[in-house]
Amino acid sequence: MRDPYAILGVRRSAGQEEIKTAWRSVAKAIHPDHNQDDPLATERFAEAGRAYELLRDPARRNRYDQARREAELRRMEAMKEKMRGPEPAEEPVGTESAEEAISRIFGVDPQPAPSAGRPKASASRPAEKTGAAAEAKPDTPAETKHEPASTEATVRRLAAPGTELVAAIVRRIRDRITKTAEKVPDLVVDLSVSIDEVIDRARVSLELPDGETVKVAIPPGATDGQVVRLREQGYRVAGMTRGDVVATLRICQDGPFRTRGLDLVTTLPLDLQDAVLGCETTIETPNGTATVEVPAWSGSDKVIRIPGKGLNGAYGQYGDLLVELRLVLHEKPDDKVTDLMRSQRDGLYL
Repeated sequence: MRDPYAILGVRRSAGQEEIKTAWRSVAKAIHPDHNQDDPLATERFAEAGRAYELLRDPARRNRYDQARREAELRRMEAMKEKMRGPEPAEEPVGTESAEEAISRIFGVDPQPAPSAGRPKASASRPAEKTGAAAEAKPDTPAETKHEPASTEATVRRLAAPGTELVAAIVRRIRDRITKTAEKVPDLVVDLSVSIDEVIDRARVSLELPDGETVKVAIPPGATDGQVVRLREQGYRVAGMTRGDVVATLRICQDGPFRTRGLDLVTTLPLDLQDAVLGCETTIETPNGTATVEVPAWSGSDKVIRIPGKGLNGAYGQYGDLLVELRLVLHEKPDDKVTDLMRSQRDGLYL
C-alpha cells in the first residue's frame, strides 16, 4: 500500500480529528457511486479506506511509523554498503528449504515436498539367501544405489537461490489474500439524541451520506460519546464485504438537564430569602418529580445530590440528580431587602 498519509493528504503529525475529517472528504470525493465512469474508483476507495483504518488505530499507526523509520535506516545502510563495493556471497545458514523457512517464520506447517527422485520402500523384503550365493551378492549395492540422487538433492537445498525464498513468500501472501474477503471501510458518523430518547431506549433514524436511512437502537445505559456499531449497514461496493456504520451518540445538552455519565445535572434558582433561611421545593425531572431540601445559608456554589434520579444503567443501576443552586434577585427592587443590606454595610439607616 502507498503511504497512508499521502493517500489521505494529511501530515505525519496530524491528530485523530484531522485524520477523520480528511477521510470523510476523500471518501465522498472518490466513492464509486459518484465516479461511475472511473474504472479505478473502487480500487482507490478501498485504498483510502485501508489508509484510514491504519491511521485511526494508534497502535497500528505507531507500528507503521516505526517500520517506516526502520525501512529508511535499512535503505541508507544498503546505500552505504553499495558504495563500499560488492560483498562476498553469504554461505547457506542451514539445510532448510525455502518452504521450510517460510513455514518457520509464519508459524504454519510446511507444504509437502515432491516425492520424485526418492527411493520407494519395497513392499516386502526379499528372501534371504544362504550359502555361496549370499556371499557372492552382498546387500550393500542396493543400499548405495540412490546415493548420488540424495547427495544432489542435499546440495540443491543448501544452495537454494534467493528467488525461491521470495517466490515462497509471494505464494503465502497470495493464499492469505484469496482466503480473506476485503471489507469496505466503516462509515463513522455522529448521532444526536435527546435525554428522553435515551431514557426510553428509542430507535432513532439516522440518514447516511448516500441517502439511505437506518434505525439505531439506543442500548441500555447509553451515555454521551458512546459508540454503537451497526454491522454491514455502511457503504456498498461490488465485490467487497459491506462495511459497518459506527455511530457516536451525542446527547443534546441544551435543555433544562445535562448529562455527566449516568448523572443528570440541572439548575435551581433561589431568591435571597430561601438561600439564607433554607426551603423545601419540588422540581420536575425526566423520571418524574423530585423533592429538593435546600439547607439554610446555601450559596451558588452548593450542589444537592438526589440519589437514583438520573439515567438508567446497563445493569439496573441508576445515576443521581445533581441540583446546582443559583442565587437570583427579584425583577423589581425590594425596599426591605435594600434597607437591610444598607444597614449591614453602613450601620443604622433612617
